Amino acid sequence: MQRTLLAFSLTLALATGASAQQPEDGSASMLPDDADPQKVADTSAFDDRDPWESFNRSIFTFNEVVDRNLLKPVARGYNRVTPEPVNDGVSNFFSNLSEPGNILNSLLQGKGEDALVSTGRFIFNTTFGLLGLVDVASYMELPEKEEDFGQTFGYWGADSGPFLMLPFLGPSTVRDTAGRGVDYAVPDLMDEVDSPEVYFLYALYGVDLRASLLSYEEQITGDRYTFIRNAYLQRREYQVNDGRVESDPFARDDEDIMLEDF
Repeated sequence: MQRTLLAFSLTLALATGASAQQPEDGSASMLPDDADPQKVADTSAFDDRDPWESFNRSIFTFNEVVDRNLLKPVARGYNRVTPEPVNDGVSNFFSNLSEPGNILNSLLQGKGEDALVSTGRFIFNTTFGLLGLVDVASYMELPEKEEDFGQTFGYWGADSGPFLMLPFLGPSTVRDTAGRGVDYAVPDLMDEVDSPEVYFLYALYGVDLRASLLSYEEQITGDRYTFIRNAYLQRREYQVNDGRVESDPFARDDEDIMLEDF
């Protein structure tokens, strides 16, 4: 039941290519600083990875209607009434809850150093950071190492498979959808919270996530579906390869597009 509620809370991020967190430098960008959004919007480089485009577009249209009429207004209201320090504290709290998953997936990928960094972040933020409300670990130069089972499957050699737009949950791939299922199935700290408090936490998590993505929409140009699909696939390729993108379909002729902001 709690996993179902988590899935529902994630509907608040469906319209902007979610599953993305804020960049570590705090900038609101779906793309690298020097990337040309128009190239992302117009490129057909990922068309061959979207054989189910007709179905995906119908799901995308449904998600857009739900978001436009319900989720986005709630997120905007949340941003208006929530002071920035409180907003940051809520985001830090939920980010801290994801650290055990980062540790587990780093270990499964043989990234011992990253697992140690994530462990340090969890310990310091939970204790000195008041249960994660303050991200003291970043001030200690312990950057967040975002990992999930979709990335782990990719590290193990699983192909991403076709692009897939999920109802309520937004952009994904066959591999990432399987990974997301494992993410939900693995016990986490939220399972230790009793009801009804846990329902409030899931709702707050969804609202905070959707609100944090509002500024990303300024990056979207051209056809929204194509832009979100391409940005999602490029970002996931970057994450799975730990920043090493062998062929960048959005690279300019005269310079390489750097992806450090992902």
